[in-house]
Amino acid sequence: MEQEKGPGQAIVYARSATCGGQKFPVHWGGDNSATYVSMAETLRGGLSLGLSGFGFWSHDIGGFFGTPTPDLYKRWIAFGLLSSHSRLHSDSDLRVPWNFDDGSADVLRFFKNLKARLKPYLMDMMQEALDHGWPMLRAMVLEFPNDPTCRHLDLQYMLGSALLVAPVFNPHGEVTQGAGWRTEQHSYLSLPVWCHIEHSQRWDCLNGYLP
Repeated sequence: MEQEKGPGQAIVYARSATCGGQKFPVHWGGDNSATYVSMAETLRGGLSLGLSGFGFWSHDIGGFFGTPTPDLYKRWIAFGLLSSHSRLHSDSDLRVPWNFDDGSADVLRFFKNLKARLKPYLMDMMQEALDHGWPMLRAMVLEFPNDPTCRHLDLQYMLGSALLVAPVFNPHGEVTQGAGWRTEQHSYLSLPVWCHIEHSQRWDCLNGYLP
């Protein structure tokens, strides 16, 4: 690949892995389905992989099998673009936004531009992954090991050390958090003060939750 593309211009996009696979830079989450349940399972798998020492992980936006509804597609775009690397992919139909509804292209454009603006930060986080083995997509417990609440959180994550991401995993537009039988309609904020990435609104959190 280096002979074909040149030094520093080729990567291995790993389909599966075992012990020692952490040394290869880019991994993929496996064949998922176009459902909200599978989208949540995809994140849980990525958090597990990150805790196992894999620095760069992503997934098929919209699910690999089946065709997502327009709302699921747009929610998955947000999740997928806020991952270390992003791709629209499936087993059959194209995952291009104009195949869904009028708003899908706007959502994709918004999150593509957001990721482009985050590039300096993401490059710093990539360097951390290379230097220290810390995953870009981090389970909350990895970033906040002294907060016992973070031990069960599996529907939100840190993208690097400073950006909290809480995807929407249902058609109602509600951010939920939970593991197993427990599901709550909020995201958990481990630090006392957070700022919204778009409009810089400051949030002072009460016991980890928005007041």
